[in-house]
Amino acid sequence: MNKTDLIDAMAEHAGITKAASKKALECALIEIEGALQKGNRVSLVGFGSWSVSKRAARDGRNPQTGATIKIKAKNVVKFKAGSDLSNAVN
Repeated sequence: MNKTDLIDAMAEHAGITKAASKKALECALIEIEGALQKGNRVSLVGFGSWSVSKRAARDGRNPQTGATIKIKAKNVVKFKAGSDLSNAVN
């Protein structure tokens, strides 16, 4: 399922227009992104939670040449599925 498919499914399920569905999805994604940028955790009970974790700088290896390279530290987004989502998948 891609974003367009999700918008179509949301519109049909909620009985709203595709434009309204698209706006709702985009607003939700903007708010989740904004919260994560601030370092906050986003939790949707039963579905899952997103959090930001820091990944330390480390040495890596170029697979073509075998040369050692430096990999910069960065923040990464992590998602942990909630119990309802996990149960629905299994």
